[in-house]
Amino acid sequence: MRPTRTGVLLTAGLVTALGIPAVSAAAAPADLFVNNAANSHCSDTLPGAGAQTTPFCTVPSAAKAAQAGQTVRITPGDYGGDVTVARSGEPGKPITFTADPWTTGGTSQAVLIDQLTVDGASHVVLRGFSPSRAKIERSDDTVIEGAQLRGPLVIGAGSTNVRVSQSTLMATRIEAGAQRTVLNRNIVRNNRDSVPVISVVDAPGSVLANNTVVSFCEAGISVGGGSTGSSVFNNVISSDAAQSFCTTPAAPRHPLVVAQSAVAGTRTGSNVLRAVPVGASAPYRWSGTDYATPSEFQKATGQGAHDILNPAEFNASLIDSADATAPGALASPDMKGFGPIDNPLVANTGKDGSFLDRGATETHDRLSSASMSVRNAWAPVGTTVQVDAWATTDWPSGMSYSVDFGDGSAPVVTTPKGGALAAIASHVYSAPCACVVKVTASNGAGKKVFTERPVKVTAAGPLTAAFTATPVLPTSDSPTERVSPLTVQFDPSATAAPWPVRRADVVFGDGTTTEVTDLSKVTHTYRSPGTYTLTLTTMDSKGAQSATKRTVKVDYAPSGYVPVGPYRIGDSRDDTPSMPGGAPFALQVPRGLDRPEFPISGGVSAVVLNVTVTGASEDSHLTVWPADQPRPATSNVSVRAGATTSNTVTVPVGGGLDTVLAQLNSGSASIIVDMVGYYQPNIGQRFSPLAPTRVLDTRTTGGALSAAKTRTVKVAGVNGIPADAKAVALNLTATGAKEQAHVIAYPDPAKRPATSNLNVEPGKDKSNQAIVPVGPNGTITLFTNTGSTHVILDAVGYYGKDGKTLFTPAVPKRLADTRTTGKVAPGATTTVSGLPANAVGAVLNVTATDSTGPGFLTAYAFGATRPGASSLNTLPGITVPNHVTTPVGPGGKVSIFNSQGGSNHVITDLLGYFTQP
Repeated sequence: MRPTRTGVLLTAGLVTALGIPAVSAAAAPADLFVNNAANSHCSDTLPGAGAQTTPFCTVPSAAKAAQAGQTVRITPGDYGGDVTVARSGEPGKPITFTADPWTTGGTSQAVLIDQLTVDGASHVVLRGFSPSRAKIERSDDTVIEGAQLRGPLVIGAGSTNVRVSQSTLMATRIEAGAQRTVLNRNIVRNNRDSVPVISVVDAPGSVLANNTVVSFCEAGISVGGGSTGSSVFNNVISSDAAQSFCTTPAAPRHPLVVAQSAVAGTRTGSNVLRAVPVGASAPYRWSGTDYATPSEFQKATGQGAHDILNPAEFNASLIDSADATAPGALASPDMKGFGPIDNPLVANTGKDGSFLDRGATETHDRLSSASMSVRNAWAPVGTTVQVDAWATTDWPSGMSYSVDFGDGSAPVVTTPKGGALAAIASHVYSAPCACVVKVTASNGAGKKVFTERPVKVTAAGPLTAAFTATPVLPTSDSPTERVSPLTVQFDPSATAAPWPVRRADVVFGDGTTTEVTDLSKVTHTYRSPGTYTLTLTTMDSKGAQSATKRTVKVDYAPSGYVPVGPYRIGDSRDDTPSMPGGAPFALQVPRGLDRPEFPISGGVSAVVLNVTVTGASEDSHLTVWPADQPRPATSNVSVRAGATTSNTVTVPVGGGLDTVLAQLNSGSASIIVDMVGYYQPNIGQRFSPLAPTRVLDTRTTGGALSAAKTRTVKVAGVNGIPADAKAVALNLTATGAKEQAHVIAYPDPAKRPATSNLNVEPGKDKSNQAIVPVGPNGTITLFTNTGSTHVILDAVGYYGKDGKTLFTPAVPKRLADTRTTGKVAPGATTTVSGLPANAVGAVLNVTATDSTGPGFLTAYAFGATRPGASSLNTLPGITVPNHVTTPVGPGGKVSIFNSQGGSNHVITDLLGYFTQP
């Protein structure tokens, strides 16, 4: 419908005509801020309080500081307490208090307080408050908008030109002496109290317009006393006249009451009155007389023109039927923030053809969503692409659709044909692109909604399969980022596919396959490293097929080190019977939040463990390897019958599994496993290998380590190890032990763990490598539980931010075994090869067996000068293993020197290696 003159008036506003000065945008001082959130850094006393960086904590503090023309921006929340506004603005320069952002959406976006009082102030605007009660007295030009009152509102004596709009109110009273008060666009309720929902007493010139009033126990609107010259227009007044819970259940409950003393100059009309049950009370009481119908009321008083009583179609009766020329009708938008709008489905029955709705809210088109479908959304250049667009709307007339095809061409504007809701637009792309089609749906009222969808415009040509395969690596140390090692992302998007691919089969080369659609990416985790042949076979919507294959090397990625604990993760001593030989024992490796008291990353690729074997029924050895992989021909711990032996073990985690396996070669025994640290790509510390360097020898310094005593040893900031190193790799040797015991090396002297690093025996020199986090002041602490023993510490490397290398885990692999080539004679050196040529360090398990005399082995870089420290101590007739970290020489070689103590067979197993990134 064409807008009438009344419709034009809807944009002008009548507030000024009612005597309420309009708020101007005059220059104002800087805004003040209020925010009591925990992280707001608020203050009521600091210099500069009220700025955005240091907001006030309370609203009263801002109320005392605000000046004319200033805006106080209050972050929504619960502020509690009473707020009194007593300072005034100036004409055209009000003091504004507003929830920031301000919305009429409810108390969750409001400023919650106890009582709100405006006392003796003028030119004040308050938006977005939710007080338990409110009172305005002796104030002028006061505006309340978007309030959510939880109790009564009183506009008191001496107040002039007060306007309350767009609010949800409880019982509201305009008291004696108030003048020219405007209540418009409010929802006002009163549940059980036996007072009118809106009562006007001795308040001349009061304006009640476009309110929705719900009453249960008294009149909806009551105008009494000397409230002459008042007006009541465009309101919806509902009254339940039979509520048994009311305090005066028998009293009449008229929706509208105007006392004889207030009749002079008071006008009313265009209201909707609803009484439940129908006829229980007369809808009107005017000057002491009841009137049962609008026609009877109008005939007797001249008032109530265009009133509707108990309409059969209640909602329809409100639309486009209000009097837009009534006082107060145009003072503000409705409760939802919308202005008047002409519903094209309803005739304009308001005065002079007005399309203003009655009550507190306007009925707008619920244009809630736009939708689209695309024909040939994946097609070669030159193919016609058709878009069908439609919308969810209440007012289908006036709908139009703008379709932007995303290639820089002008949007196609189209409208539905023949009363349909959908419209069609077509386009032919001139070049390949990954474009986005955007549809904008507009209704006759100018409201818009959007939707979009990608389209794929391809080059003409044959279907040609192609793909990439890249490792998937963790990106952080988050416990919730679960990324298994040996995971590959398969991306077939490089396929040249002019038409949609209906099927794509992927063969991963390890006996598994999958099917993808739309050439989407997939990830696959392999169980073990290796070289695999991947195959992609595609079929498009036209029946064409294409296949391609390529080999992909899958391996563990270079990783940084994270020290943890240490803490115990397995102990089979409580199991009956003990762990039998010949059968693997599965050990769950914690990842992420598996052990909430020890959270670690979810992307662990390898773990460092201290493994102890005790109570062996016969001489045997233990092998540790990644789960779901074949058992390697290697060993980690060698143990004699009845003895206790420990060794450090570095082992990768099996692809897709958080488990490692341990198997005793023969006999039976118990195993104890402590978590020491882990490796992972993209996090952790880098490693710098060192030629073995002596850090401590109690035989020459400090004397033997005594039972239940601790010894603090400086390890960082000395011997070439930087002061900020996070962990050190040490070869720990015990000699001269007085009795069987264990030795612990740990970082914090105040937090000794319930773990161990080395089990000692009288008369035997024993070694084990330990990776120990650095404690306070660059130290570590040593402890033995009983007896006494001499301790020798040799540093072989450190982990820190200036470390030079990253570690690549390896499935345990045997590099050398002199049992097939001949013993290493006393004073001789054997060379171990087979390491990658770019390796600068290696983690090995070195075992000495069939020894003819006590002595030691030293591992060092091939071609380098042999250091004067040992890697493990040999004993005649005893097999001795040790976890060894050593530099690597040219060609990927390591030298192992045998001391003058006797001949030995030397077995060398690879656990991983270090490279420079």
